[in-house]
Amino acid sequence: MEQTSQQSAKSSGGIRPFHFNASEEALTDLNRRIMATRFPDKETVNDDSQGVLLATMKALMQYWGMNYSWRKMEAKLNSLPQFITNIDGLDIHFIHVRSKHENALPLIVTHGWPGSIIEQLKIIDPLTDPTAYGGSASDAFHLVIPSLPGYGFSGKPTSIGWNPDRIGHAWDTLMKRLSYARYVSQGGDWGAIISEVMARQAPKGLLGIHLSGFYSRPPEIAKALKNGEPPPAGLSPDEKRAYDQLSHHEGVGRNIEMGTRPQTIGYGLVDSPSGSAAFMLDHDLKSLELIARAFDGHPGGISRDDVLDNITLYWLTSTGTSAPRLYWEAGRVPGLLAVEEVSTPVAMTVFPDETLQPPRSWVQRCYKNLIYFHEVDRGGHFAAWEQPELLSSELRAAFRSLR
Repeated sequence: MEQTSQQSAKSSGGIRPFHFNASEEALTDLNRRIMATRFPDKETVNDDSQGVLLATMKALMQYWGMNYSWRKMEAKLNSLPQFITNIDGLDIHFIHVRSKHENALPLIVTHGWPGSIIEQLKIIDPLTDPTAYGGSASDAFHLVIPSLPGYGFSGKPTSIGWNPDRIGHAWDTLMKRLSYARYVSQGGDWGAIISEVMARQAPKGLLGIHLSGFYSRPPEIAKALKNGEPPPAGLSPDEKRAYDQLSHHEGVGRNIEMGTRPQTIGYGLVDSPSGSAAFMLDHDLKSLELIARAFDGHPGGISRDDVLDNITLYWLTSTGTSAPRLYWEAGRVPGLLAVEEVSTPVAMTVFPDETLQPPRSWVQRCYKNLIYFHEVDRGGHFAAWEQPELLSSELRAAFRSLR
C-alpha cells in the first residue's frame, strides 16, 4: 500500500493533499487469496436465515477475482480533492469539493460501517452542482466527506477514546479549520449518530443536522427494549411496527460481537477476503437482498463494482479491526443517545428499506426542534449509494430554511 501527502499533517494543524496508489504487490496478493478461497458447506435452508448464501459468495468471489479492477476506483478517488489533517493527534482523511455557486452552504457528510467515503461519491455532483440535476444554484453545497477514525485512509487510533463524542468535536474542528464558520451535518448509520452527537454538543456555527437513520429512543421505549419487555401500552400502529422492528433487528448479534470483541473478529477480517466480504454483506436483510441481486445479474441502485470498491478499500487499508472498534468505543459512553433537550434544528428522511422506519411521533419527542420530516418511497440503509439523487433532493429541501 502506498499513501502520499506532500508533508506530514501533524499537530501543526496543517492540511495536505492526499493520493492513494495500491502497490501491485498488494493487489496480486489479494487476487491470490481470492482465487484460493476455501468455501464453507452450503446452508441447510432455502433462504438467508443462516446468513449470506453460498451462491451469492461464490458469484462475488468469482467476479472479484476475474473481472473486478480496483484501479478504476483508485483513479476516481485520485481525481477528487483529497486531504489529510491532524486533529487531536490523529490523521483525518477527507474529500473536500467546493461548489462553483456563490453562497453555497458547507455540509459535512459522514459514512458508517460497513461503509466508507465510497458510499458518498455519487452525491458529490448533485450537491455541489445542483443546477445540473434539477436544482437551483441557491441549493448548492460545499461538501466535506471525512473518513472516520480507523476507517479508510484516516489514521488508526492506538489508544482508547475515539468515540462518537470525540469524533463530533473533531468534525467541528475540521470545518472551522476549513474556514467554515457556518455549516450543516448529515449522516446515516454512524454518520447519523455522530451528527446527533454534534447537535447535542451544539458547537458555534452548526446550523442543523439531517439524519437518514434514527438511533434515539423515547425513554419508555428504550427501557422496554433493554429489559426485553413487551411494547408499552397505548402505542399507535406505526409505533408498534417500529417497536417490532427494533425487537427483531437481525443485526444485533453482529453489533454485540463488534461492540465486545472487535480484536477477535479482526483476525479473520484482515486475513480472509471472503470472510471480510461475507461479514460486511450481512449488515441487514434488505441491503443483502439488494447486493445479492447485483451478483445475480439484476442490479438495482448498487452495482457489483460498488460493492467490491468498498470491500477492497477495507482490505487494502487493513481496517477490518480498527473500524469495528468504534462499536466498542461507543459502548463505553453512558447515555450516548439519551433523550434530552436539543436546540439544534434537526431534519429527517425515512427510507422504506432502512432497518427502522421511525414514526414521526418518536422523532418529534427526541428532537424538539424538528424542522423537516419526510417519508420517501424508495431507498434503504445506504441511501447515498442507492438513491443519490433522491437523497440530494432531500438535503436541499431539508436545509433550505437554514441558509
